[in-house]
Formats: sequence, structure tokens, C-alpha cells
Amino acid sequence: MFIYIARHAWAYDFGDPRWPDDSQRELEPEGAERYMRVVQTLAERGFAPEAIISSPYARCQQTAEIIAQYTPNRPEITLSESLAPGSDFSALVEWSRASGCDQVCWVGHAPDVGYLAAALVSDNSSHIRFAKGTVAAVRLDGEISHGAGELYWLTTAKSLGL
Repeated sequence: MFIYIARHAWAYDFGDPRWPDDSQRELEPEGAERYMRVVQTLAERGFAPEAIISSPYARCQQTAEIIAQYTPNRPEITLSESLAPGSDFSALVEWSRASGCDQVCWVGHAPDVGYLAAALVSDNSSHIRFAKGTVAAVRLDGEISHGAGELYWLTTAKSLGL
């Protein structure tokens, strides 16, 4: 099984007066365009989630929509508070198990995505840095649990030359 973990793409700045409710803050058009190229490049290299779970915040939902649109399986998106700031690892594990899919994608916020990735490959005291638009692939050969995975790859737009 693969669990892909994605930090949302480039959004407008925190505190932008257009979005007094931060959960409504959107992706910048240039950020969405850049992330589309990231996803297209990764899809050419095998990035193919079958289901997506996303924070309900606008910027994560928009990021999940880009993933769904530009990957081969055109996966359904589930919005969940388990990926809102302060993510719930146990709820995500349960959703992933219940999905019945071999490849799922979690779309969330920093620093949570770094803690979630670290929890899958090590323990609760670790952290992996996720720049905006980063995607990581964690491979699990058995049960989904703390430390059961292997960090298979982690990439940024910059590392892809985008």
C-alpha cells in the first residue's frame, strides 16, 4: 500500500483581509498552476491515488481537486476534519483501511503533514519538513500503524525543476 501525503499548494498569505475566516483562504492562481505541473509530472512517474481525503479548508480542497483531476484514477475526494489543523492520525488510519484502496492520498497543512509522515515511518517524536506543494509517498507492506512504513520518496516543485 502507498499513502501519499500532500501539503496544500501555494495559497494567499495568512491574514489576507479577503479571508477573515482562514479556512476559506484559497490557492493563488500561480500556485494552482504550478501545483498542476507538479501533479502531472508525478502522475507520469506513477503517482496514482485511488482515493483522497482532505482537510475541508479551501486551499486543501483545491489542492485535492488538482490531484484528482490530473492523476489517472480520477479519485473521489472525502473532506474530513481529521486533516484540519491538529490532524487526527487514528482517524486517517481508519479511513485508509476502510477505503479498501492500495493507494490513498492525505491532503493537509503544515506542520501536521510532517508529523503524519513521520508517524508512519518512525515515532511520534519525529518530524519531516514539507514545503508548500510537497508530496511524499510512504510504502506500507502490512498493517498501517506507527513506524510501519518506509519513506519511499518525497519531492518538491523545486526538486522537480518546476
